[in-house]
Amino acid sequence: MIEVLLIVIILIFGLVYSGTVSTKQFLDEDNGLFLGLKESDYDFYCHAKYGDDINVNKLFMMRIRNAFYGTLAILALCVSNLSFVVIVVILVVGYFIFKLPYMSLKTYYKKYMDQVDLLLPYFLKNLEILAQNYTIPVALARSIESAPDVFKSGLRELVAKIDAGDSSINPYMDFAKQYPVSDSMRMMRLLYRLSLGAQENKYKQLLLFSKSVSALQNKARGVKYKQRLDVMEKKTMTMLLVTGGSTMVVLLIAMISMMGSMGL
Repeated sequence: MIEVLLIVIILIFGLVYSGTVSTKQFLDEDNGLFLGLKESDYDFYCHAKYGDDINVNKLFMMRIRNAFYGTLAILALCVSNLSFVVIVVILVVGYFIFKLPYMSLKTYYKKYMDQVDLLLPYFLKNLEILAQNYTIPVALARSIESAPDVFKSGLRELVAKIDAGDSSINPYMDFAKQYPVSDSMRMMRLLYRLSLGAQENKYKQLLLFSKSVSALQNKARGVKYKQRLDVMEKKTMTMLLVTGGSTMVVLLIAMISMMGSMGL
């Protein structure tokens, strides 16, 4: 098995060194063959975490290289004990190294969306107050300063599209797609209708928007309350486990000491 592996490594090295096989063909950030392994939603998660300026393909090829070097390092450590089972385990570990950054991005995005879901109702409430005195485009522009940081980039893009003359619903929907949490689409549709409404109908539409915002706020408060309860339950369980474990250890030590004193 070792001899075959060494022959394969030498053969690959010879092909790369002679130029018969080009590493650029495999590792190129734009046309590399390994880009076919990229997950369909990987670009989305990368942009959500690092912004639009990130080179996603470069980041992905870094994953490929890290997985390759990690697999090679483990292979070097296990080269003296190679077997079919060991090779399979090494490949599984290599695949895990490759997938780990992707899973980390998904975990980050979930936490990010949970945060957005809780902050959205309070941002919309502030926007509702501004909309009572200004038109919706002006209210959106004025809300940027006091908006939570997670919304500021999306709001700037939304206002820029409106200022550029786009009076359709598309800028509002693009904002909702950028923050795809519960009710974001519906709230952006309501906001767009509010921007189109005549002044005499504005009060009715604003009242409907206000009721929707209040419902979202109540929902967010319920989620926060549940999260606090979960934290308290976990702390209580931890305390009970530590207390129970400590009591068991003390009783065990006492029993051992008693048995020792009795000569058993």
